[in-house]
Amino acid sequence: MFKKVLIANRGEIALRVIRACRELGIATVAVHSTADANALHVRFADEAVCIGPPSSKESYLNVPQLLSAAEITRADAIHPGYGFLSENAEFAEVCENCKIRFIGPRPEMLRMMGNKVRARQAAREAGMPLLPGSPGTVKDPREAEAFAREIGFPVILKAAAGGGGKGMKIVREPSALAQAFSTAQAEAVASFNNGDLYIERYVEKPRHIEIQIVADEHGNIIHLNERECSVQRRHQKLIEEAPSPALTPELRERMGRVSVEAMRKLRYNNVGTIEYLLDERGEFYFMEMNTRIQVEHPVTELVTGVDLVREQIRMAYGHPLRFKQEDIQIRGHAIECRVNAEDPITFAPWPGKITGYSVPGGYGVRVDSGAYENYTVLPYYDSLLAKLIVHAEDRETAIRRMQRALGEYVVEGIRTNIPFHRAALAEESFQEGNYDTRFVERLLASETGSRRLKKAVEETP
Repeated sequence: MFKKVLIANRGEIALRVIRACRELGIATVAVHSTADANALHVRFADEAVCIGPPSSKESYLNVPQLLSAAEITRADAIHPGYGFLSENAEFAEVCENCKIRFIGPRPEMLRMMGNKVRARQAAREAGMPLLPGSPGTVKDPREAEAFAREIGFPVILKAAAGGGGKGMKIVREPSALAQAFSTAQAEAVASFNNGDLYIERYVEKPRHIEIQIVADEHGNIIHLNERECSVQRRHQKLIEEAPSPALTPELRERMGRVSVEAMRKLRYNNVGTIEYLLDERGEFYFMEMNTRIQVEHPVTELVTGVDLVREQIRMAYGHPLRFKQEDIQIRGHAIECRVNAEDPITFAPWPGKITGYSVPGGYGVRVDSGAYENYTVLPYYDSLLAKLIVHAEDRETAIRRMQRALGEYVVEGIRTNIPFHRAALAEESFQEGNYDTRFVERLLASETGSRRLKKAVEETP
């Protein structure tokens, strides 16, 4: 097994990796910016190295500094977490060239799935269903319009190198296409330094379903069923659950089988998540693949009993999978709420010092967080403060348990989106499991939803 792992990340995911390493008997190295000197991942790691000033570009994205930290601490592996360099093929390649194991897929997998056009081509060749769209990038609005007329409006323009909803524009009629193309391209250049766009048919009321893949270095590949990720705002996920209330056992089996067969054809390795759109007719279409551990991985862990981060590390070292597909069973229901440091109504980031902090507890409650009392939420990074996860014997009990846990969560000194989560879980459509990716939009636009959200703000401790 690895002797020492450097975690090229921060916050709750860095802590999550440290805990997994400790249980495997592996020493850990935390890296941090000057602003993160008092972070919990720095305190709990066996060693810590400062790698630069607060800016991500000068610290957590600084490859030479990360490799220097690994060299001086004699780390034999690097875990990238999620975000930052986790899906960067060049970083993975440099690690391997420096004889440091990158805990993740091979660089060619990162490169293939990191570009959405190449990913669609690979998915098509591997037999995954795709929405009608352009086979490659579209050069200009005129070419985009030609494809749009062929597949039918509405369509969606997407950044080829995209993610997180950047460089995406819905177009409902030809007259709006030129402006949408220009805006999406500008966003893509600003976010990814790559203005390439492609186009596909837009599904009006999709559900966002993802399949968790686990693949070792010996050709063994299984799936850990699905996660429902349809509660999102501006393509950023807010609430996830497993299993999905939308899937029948037959559809679950089919999505899992198609995903595993495709990954076997592509010779995928380590963990990964295939993201699908599920339309109103129950048909699913490949959207993209995330070649890393996901923020929402805990809901899968709780319903399957599989420690995904520990398995990820074991597989990277070369150990075979300890599970077969028939060993994976769904046990109860799990829900995750992403607790962000932001205004619960406007969603504007809200950095600052936490003056009072108390996390919920009790049976079936888990909190993954790097926050504590007197901790300062920094303005330089993502606003994710914590992941609140619950597990129960059924979905109805899980919802009630999450409502109870949200009511116990105390964060003073800054604003969080806890009131939003309380309002969302109280919505009839959520409780019935009858929702899609426009759920948040409808909640915020409705008089009942707005009233419920304001009430939740007033009642939140």
